[in-house]
Amino acid sequence: MTPMLDAAEVSRVPRRTAPPMWLVVALACAGQFLVVLDVSVVNTALPSMRTGLGLSEHGLQWVVNTYTIAFAGFMLLGGRAGDLYGRKRMFLVGLGLFTLASLGGGLAQDDWQLLLARAVQGLGAAVLAPSTLTILTSAVPEGPARARAIATWTAVGAGGGAAGGLVGGLLVEALSWRWVLLINVPVGAVVLFGAARWLAESRAGDGRRLDLPGAVLVTAGLATLAYGISQTEAEGWTATATLVPLAAGLAMIALFLAVEARTAAPLMPLGLLARRSVSSANVSMFLCGSAMFCMWFFMTLYAQNVLGYSPLEAGLALVPSSLAVVVGSKLAPRFMPGLGARALAAIGTLVAAIGFAWQSTMTVDGSYLTAIMIPGILMMFGAGLTATPLAALATSGAPPQEAGLVSGLVNTSRTMGGSLGLAVMSTIAATRTGSGDSAEALTEGYALVFRTGTGVLVAGTLLMLLWLPRRMSAE
Repeated sequence: MTPMLDAAEVSRVPRRTAPPMWLVVALACAGQFLVVLDVSVVNTALPSMRTGLGLSEHGLQWVVNTYTIAFAGFMLLGGRAGDLYGRKRMFLVGLGLFTLASLGGGLAQDDWQLLLARAVQGLGAAVLAPSTLTILTSAVPEGPARARAIATWTAVGAGGGAAGGLVGGLLVEALSWRWVLLINVPVGAVVLFGAARWLAESRAGDGRRLDLPGAVLVTAGLATLAYGISQTEAEGWTATATLVPLAAGLAMIALFLAVEARTAAPLMPLGLLARRSVSSANVSMFLCGSAMFCMWFFMTLYAQNVLGYSPLEAGLALVPSSLAVVVGSKLAPRFMPGLGARALAAIGTLVAAIGFAWQSTMTVDGSYLTAIMIPGILMMFGAGLTATPLAALATSGAPPQEAGLVSGLVNTSRTMGGSLGLAVMSTIAATRTGSGDSAEALTEGYALVFRTGTGVLVAGTLLMLLWLPRRMSAE
């Protein structure tokens, strides 16, 4: 038996000092930046990937879709695993998977190797992303300091999505498409070392096991639903290839809810959805994400296909918008004490709606200033103002044993909203454009997308005013 230490010996054991709060926030935000960046960074590299690996048009679509489907499908599982097995541990596991998969994708010699690497990347991102927000909210006490930390997390995440086009364009033109993935390896290694060295472990610690039936059902249901959504652009909403996975995904999610209502230790306690701050903020996040996520995609298409910009020029054109979302996210904590989270989220959504309405007036010969820069700044500044109070509302008052799950819900709502919104908006644009590929036809399709987005955001503003709680929970 190991001899017990007496009091004097215990007092001589050095205690590990807690890392500075800014370092914890920086590591969490670095992980979030990587996973969000990889949603969009491959877009500008797709033509080069097709040439290098002989990918078909369908294969190109799945370079993007395999990542987002795995990301969305495993998010709740990743959040709950962090609660039960440790947030730091899941952060390291997720980032390790993500980094290794990035290396495999960058070295891929066949199309199936690239697609497999992207799927594993998405799995790693789903394990990593919920832990980033949970580690941050666990380290920073509730109040103004946490609001500022969440604002930084939101800004970095939004900046990752916004910077994808620019980063991808720079890497493809300066090096090759492979570096769009390989760049994650040295960055991931540095963050892994820092996280292993300085992050503290935290978990729910209640001894429960992971709800495997619930995990299988919700993961399979969300992944199948996301697959069905991804089929809409190529097959349409009424095709069998679309309807079957959509119906199967919805059926599995319904079965998941039935299982969760009966199991003793559910993956997602249904009572959590009865919490007004959680349900209203996540629905609002889903609705806003369905419109705002599309902005980068269609603005890039408009710049390249209509105005004749190169991929790098299109990425540079959206730099002001990228800065605007960061500025909005950083200003949000300053406005929240006076305005309140609900009012600020509604104001931000309304500002974004004004930008969408302006963008819907686009023409085939639009100038950069009025056709891209100013409306883009309005859209993304509003998005930055909105995301921080919604994330703060969704996570406020969450009990420690549910913190990872709530963080997973926030990321799932945003990711699934963006995936569904992009599929719907792509169908709307294709319906208006028809078989024409002229600049005039494409502009009409893109303009209709932004008009539709305006309506979605106005509806979201009204929803927030009616449903979001006036104050954040302090339970």
